Amino acid sequence: MLWSLFKAKLTIFCSVALLLLSGVLSATEQPYRHAAEPIGSVRQVYDGKLYPDLQVNTFRNIDRLFPTRAVARGDTVSALPLSKTPLTDFSYQVAGEQYDMFDVLSINRVSGMLIIHNGEIAFEHYALGNDAKTRWMSMSVVKSITATLIGAAIHDGAINSIDDPIVLYLPRFKGSAYEGVTVKHLLQMSSGVAWNETYTDPNSDRRRMLEAQLSQQPGAILDLMASLPRAAAPGSVWNYSTGETQLAGALVAAATGKPVAEYLSEKIWSKMGMQAVANWWLQSPEGLEIGGSGLSATLRDYGRFGLFLLNDGVINQQRILPKGWMAQASSRQVIAGETIDYGYMFWPMHGRSYAAEGIFGQYVFVDPDKNLVVAMWSAQSKPLGMAGLDEYTFFKALSAHFDSNSVKD
Repeated sequence: MLWSLFKAKLTIFCSVALLLLSGVLSATEQPYRHAAEPIGSVRQVYDGKLYPDLQVNTFRNIDRLFPTRAVARGDTVSALPLSKTPLTDFSYQVAGEQYDMFDVLSINRVSGMLIIHNGEIAFEHYALGNDAKTRWMSMSVVKSITATLIGAAIHDGAINSIDDPIVLYLPRFKGSAYEGVTVKHLLQMSSGVAWNETYTDPNSDRRRMLEAQLSQQPGAILDLMASLPRAAAPGSVWNYSTGETQLAGALVAAATGKPVAEYLSEKIWSKMGMQAVANWWLQSPEGLEIGGSGLSATLRDYGRFGLFLLNDGVINQQRILPKGWMAQASSRQVIAGETIDYGYMFWPMHGRSYAAEGIFGQYVFVDPDKNLVVAMWSAQSKPLGMAGLDEYTFFKALSAHFDSNSVKD
């Protein structure tokens, strides 16, 4: 017992020392207090077979599941002032039943929620042992971040046009089902390439991708993507595919000549005044980032990313995204004459609102009409379908609550 305790403390000490030497962890930052918690495996995560305590530990320690690359923050932290009118009396009705914030947090097993209105914190709560310094997994929230980096690369001129064929930047996909697929098709998930996203099916393409990730062989996931068959013509059908986001990340890296985490740091994380270094899963040691999952960051930093989106990608009067990018990225797309409830890896909601979403209940919700951002973590029992209260209905009720409040320019 004593030897196990000693080894755990030695591991933490060595990790902190390495981070200090590499410049990832500054001398003013404290060791991560969750680092020695027992965790489950990534297969257990996707199977939805973790007991509640071990699941929470795992979700806030995903950097221990795979090699990661740091997303460096800048020298200063942007302030998030507390609102003089905090959210205290929120409630809403569904089918004649009344629900309040206590219900939402409890029923949906929310582990952290941050509500920012008019640039000020109206509500902030941590649960299940988390606090303001906890890092939590993004799951598919990071798809929206990867897609946003494509917008930044277009604004920088690293990607010429949204209508460019992706093989212009990723020539290894010439002759594959992805020949003829454009950047826009990739963002819309309308490539027409066959893909089965079922998380809990061990024979699905999503699980094959996970096994390729577990192999930690350089290029294994991209090899899988290059082997997929064509199911429809590019731009003719929508099909949700985590695999497409791996190509999106590869596109960012190839076009910019930089690791995706480094580009995220350069364009957003360092400029937006994030409070903490984030980390991002890699498909192999020193390899490509996982474009569709695996970013781990603090709740307030997810909130700051939401503020970046709310401001159409402008930071301190410096434009990072093309003008109007977020309006297009968050709008329902028309694919082969059919309107799809999906944008450029964002989910449109009521009015002009939209969200980045991840399984188990992760959200960054943005409502431009109400100057409202919500970052929410959850630890629901299964990847999908386990929200006791519908999150879209909750976000719509929040927007309605702020209806009478003035919106600052």
